[in-house]
Amino acid sequence: MDLHYLTVILLGIVEGLTEFLPVSSTGHLILASELLGYDAATWAMFNVVIQLGAILAVVVLYWRTFWAVGMGLLRREPVSWRFLRNLILAFIPSAVIGLALHDYIEILLGAPQVVAWALIVGGVAILLIERTIKEQRFHGIADIPVVRVIGIGLIQCISMIPGVSRSGATIMGALTLGVERRTAAEFSFFLAIPTMLGATTLELLKKGDQITSATVGWDSIALGFVVSFIVALLVIKWFVGLVSKHGFAPFAWYRIIAGTAALIWLTMR
Repeated sequence: MDLHYLTVILLGIVEGLTEFLPVSSTGHLILASELLGYDAATWAMFNVVIQLGAILAVVVLYWRTFWAVGMGLLRREPVSWRFLRNLILAFIPSAVIGLALHDYIEILLGAPQVVAWALIVGGVAILLIERTIKEQRFHGIADIPVVRVIGIGLIQCISMIPGVSRSGATIMGALTLGVERRTAAEFSFFLAIPTMLGATTLELLKKGDQITSATVGWDSIALGFVVSFIVALLVIKWFVGLVSKHGFAPFAWYRIIAGTAALIWLTMR
């Protein structure tokens, strides 16, 4: 197989594996570019768009939830309106701050050392949060109070630093604000839909002409999209089952080990 398409498949696998785990998909894609030696700037648009494949996996796996909420909205059921309200309120901070800081965020995307340090610090933070959280009062997305939802949305913005992890920031933020583990994980899945759609739309508006380049065209994006979709389908259910039983500590230790290894490699190369 052509080396180009092997890279496409590998990046699709990395995206599908890491988008919903608290380990940073963006950080892993940045480190992959350093490890494999390809031009990260050329593949930046590709990396953003294939995230939609992972997002589609959420829609497919949770279609019953979305259908029930949609029907509830038509019937004006309060719980469905609270569900929608909470997603919108949690999304707004990242939309506003992301637009305001977009150029600065792009600069950080070219800094693999930032990713390595963020992985380590994030891993330590997860371990500390896991040991200190006690009360988990909210067992449904619609049950989370408005103030706490906004707090989760603000905490998600920390993930604009590559290596922090959008899902990790959202989940840990939710845990510290009293949301139980499974609900925190699922909230991060659902919140990824408007967040990633917004990020992809912004990239397409700013750099859509790059898709027509000879290096990364629509065929490569389509293949990466399908690969990330399939891998994410497998990962999401496994992840929910794992954290419900064992918490997030395994991912914290992975982050610390991976970040340390990356930092050593980046320093010695």
